[in-house]
Amino acid sequence: MELHVDRDDQRIDLDVERIRADFPALGDGYSYLDGAAGTQTPSPVIDAIAGAYRGGLSNTRGFFPASHRSDEIVSECRRAIADLVGGVPQGVVLGPNMTTLTYRVAGALRKTWRPGDEVVVSQLDHDADVRPWIQAAAAAGAVVRWARVDPVTGELPWEQYRELVGERTRVVAVTAASNVLGTRPEVGRISQLAHAVGALTYVDGVHSTPHFGVDIASLGADFYVTSAYKWCGPHVGALVAEPALLETLEPDKLIPSSDLVPERFELGTPALANLAGVTAAVDHLAGAVPQSTGSRRERLLRSMAAVESYERRLFQVMLDGLEEMDHVTLHGHSSRRAPTAYFQVLGHSPDQVAEILAGRRINVWSGDNYAWELVGALGLRPADGAVRAGLVHYNDHRDVDRLLEAVSTLRR
Repeated sequence: MELHVDRDDQRIDLDVERIRADFPALGDGYSYLDGAAGTQTPSPVIDAIAGAYRGGLSNTRGFFPASHRSDEIVSECRRAIADLVGGVPQGVVLGPNMTTLTYRVAGALRKTWRPGDEVVVSQLDHDADVRPWIQAAAAAGAVVRWARVDPVTGELPWEQYRELVGERTRVVAVTAASNVLGTRPEVGRISQLAHAVGALTYVDGVHSTPHFGVDIASLGADFYVTSAYKWCGPHVGALVAEPALLETLEPDKLIPSSDLVPERFELGTPALANLAGVTAAVDHLAGAVPQSTGSRRERLLRSMAAVESYERRLFQVMLDGLEEMDHVTLHGHSSRRAPTAYFQVLGHSPDQVAEILAGRRINVWSGDNYAWELVGALGLRPADGAVRAGLVHYNDHRDVDRLLEAVSTLRR
């Protein structure tokens, strides 16, 4: 399946059949509509990880070749992630996942807070961008303020931050895209309000990065965090910030470990081979439009523009099909969203739907998907949440057709 996208008077081609051929797992005949929980891995990423092990690795900063190889793997991983989001390599903190990194930063920031300071969190977010801030605020005697979701539209109205953000605000934590509804709030506007009072913005980009070109400057993100396994890499997380900002923070660490930025935020020895896979995953995204030229950053922005357009069109087919079914209830109706659908099927629990679809070789998730506060705001707790089906760039019309046909048969 090939999609032609016109943008800026240039033709962008996304050859999805070529992309799919790079993913060995897709050969099992299943429709992988579970990408919001973690994507499949292309051959170049698998080869990069295996190659790193075959080449010989040792801990970093040694005096011999295996250690030098490890140093270069780490450095190249930082450069790749910086290219992906528009940061600088010296501000890329690596870790096992977004949750761990958020706890690290929240723990370091709370040392600078005083009783009565304020932290703003949102109902739209994954709990990994909520609970660490609530717990850090409790430890520091700070006040937590909540941005509310419109339960009908699934929007997070940015105007409410005018009342939420004030002189005592220290951090505003907000997602760039909801991991269940796909809603993309106006992060740039929210950041402007935060910065006007001297507050920092912490942006969860886990669900946004796989679908859109990222520019942390446009978002106004003081901290931007992402997870490589959501964009075809291994299980590695990355936090990106200005090095000068990281220099102001003192995370808890071992005495012998590095005092340098960004290393002082990284606990223990990294998963070195996986870092090689992260670089390969960024290169995979940069090569989604193989005819693109220029720097890796330029190729990434061009490729992700094609990915965004392709996914938007395919997702509209999914949404239209689900909306036509009178036994399906869709949650979230934002006009700005990632390609993720959250729905219920009359007469079936979410787990039942997921199990039936699995029997028909369709992978989806059910439940709250760690969007704990959002599911509560939608009135789906203490019930079982809903069913989540999402697209990434290796999905095609066959996956969507299979989902729609299977759900259509579930009329009670």
